[in-house]
Amino acid sequence: MSRLDYGQPFPPLDVPAVGGGAISLPGDLTGSYGVILIYRGSWCPYCNAQLAAFSRALDTLSELSVKVVALSVDDEDTSAALVAKRKLRFPVGHSADADKIAAAIGAYVNDDPHYLQSTGFILAPDGTVRLAVYSTGAIGRLVPDDVAGFIRYLTEHPDAR
Repeated sequence: MSRLDYGQPFPPLDVPAVGGGAISLPGDLTGSYGVILIYRGSWCPYCNAQLAAFSRALDTLSELSVKVVALSVDDEDTSAALVAKRKLRFPVGHSADADKIAAAIGAYVNDDPHYLQSTGFILAPDGTVRLAVYSTGAIGRLVPDDVAGFIRYLTEHPDAR
């Protein structure tokens, strides 16, 4: 299992979306900067805080042409309840296959219970990785202010790394 690095294409992943349909990555984010938030589950207070913060910052991120998606191994009902409770305004995927996702992107997996550890990506409009944040536990994750600042920097310095 190898981690994704700067400039690598994000591999194709599809997960069911809360409310129907699917989230297809990186395709659904193509043409804009994209943020992919993989969260541990609705039970995780750090994940709840991160997702709520991104929802509150969505207007600022949208002004920067940033799209946000999130996903976890939670089932649809649990994910839908989280979307409603936290008033999430971006697509949320559910029922992700932890082992399949980990094999594709190198995310850390908790064995018992079985879930993906927090992992975050910023993608360029062409679907390549500009930043990857891998956590082995509860903390260590993307925050919206850092994402907005990083995207501003990238747009002002397109050759920056």
